[in-house]
Amino acid sequence: MQDLFEKEEKKDIQKLPLAARMAPRSLDEFVGQEGILGPGKLLRRLIEIDKAGSIILFGPPGCGKSALAQVIARITKGSFQEINAVTSGVDELRKISAQAAQRWQASQQKTILLVDEIHHFNRGQQDALLPDVEKGNLILIGITTENPYFYVNAALVSRSQVFEFKALQTSDLRDILGKALANEERGFGKLKIKLTEEAAAHLVGTANGDARKMLNALELAVLSTPADKKGVIAIDLGVAEESIQKKAIVYDKKDDQHYDTISAFIKSMRGSDPDAALYWMAKMIYGGEDPRFIARRIAICAAEDVGTADPLALIVANAAFQIVELVGMPEGRIPLAEAAVYVACAPKSNASYLGISSALADVEKGKILAVPDHLKDAHADREQLGHGKGYKYPHDFPEGQVKQKYLPEERSYYEPKDIGFEKKIKERLEKWKK
Repeated sequence: MQDLFEKEEKKDIQKLPLAARMAPRSLDEFVGQEGILGPGKLLRRLIEIDKAGSIILFGPPGCGKSALAQVIARITKGSFQEINAVTSGVDELRKISAQAAQRWQASQQKTILLVDEIHHFNRGQQDALLPDVEKGNLILIGITTENPYFYVNAALVSRSQVFEFKALQTSDLRDILGKALANEERGFGKLKIKLTEEAAAHLVGTANGDARKMLNALELAVLSTPADKKGVIAIDLGVAEESIQKKAIVYDKKDDQHYDTISAFIKSMRGSDPDAALYWMAKMIYGGEDPRFIARRIAICAAEDVGTADPLALIVANAAFQIVELVGMPEGRIPLAEAAVYVACAPKSNASYLGISSALADVEKGKILAVPDHLKDAHADREQLGHGKGYKYPHDFPEGQVKQKYLPEERSYYEPKDIGFEKKIKERLEKWKK
């Protein structure tokens, strides 16, 4: 554990990776996260006047969480300490806390503790932080890629302000890429680099909102490409693909490829072809599609196309959605694949979908039916109106079912098929009708 600036002074900046060299040194240099760091926003104001309390920053990799912590370290007049939850334990936390208390008593200097990957702390380690954070001995900056409401002690979360960082936008990554190419002190501004538009678009597009990933690929491309006779380092699409280890594919989340691919994915599940479903899913994942969007489409397909032919399909789809929310990517691809395969292989029936569509059509056309008296709410003050009178309680009858009017006139919406579990439902309904 060392003071952040002591470590920086011992390093030659040119020996640092490009991503580290290009890390913002001030809020004005910071790119992205306008929703929480834009002019006049709360977090920005607190940082500028050095009054930020304990905060937890969470979001995907390479979106600026650690970069913001470094900016705070440069601005604050307090002592800035940094540890990583993977390699630190309770003993080190106690040592830092003791030093923080002594520092405050001796000079009224606050101590800011950055805990990187705080989700790796177990409950005991997080509990060890709580008293000093609560007393104000330590101002905590917790950084995590996981949702803190799942992975961080609730008491610690309640004593901190939680800020969610989003994956960087294409415009943000373009801005960062341009600065890295132009900056002569920390970037490649002193070199003659010719980056084609196709190569730039590929580096930005395949970074999936991760600036560090993009800058690492750019650095690899520059360092591995020899200059020509004029000293120009030419980086084309092929070099960019090699550097980021990802081939360019025709998939833009905003154009027809997006809609065509998701359409093919849904139709493959509906058509009971798990191999095709997995391929189209793989294309979307590779192209940077939001995994939650994929999960939502699986859930809709499970409800619309599988329905009561296999009610478990919707449960599997919902579980996949929740797991993706919990663990993120790349691990989230596994429950997504399981759900897509399950839905594709399940028996299909759209009877529930057709049923609600038909019922809604009746309501929209103005065919509004009055609730029969025996089905109305029968509170004591309404019994004199006859509400609930004559209602037959199904559990008082064999099989928990009794024939009585549930609609004032005959209607038919749900027509189960002879498929899967729905076949049993159909047999049961037919038996009851007899």
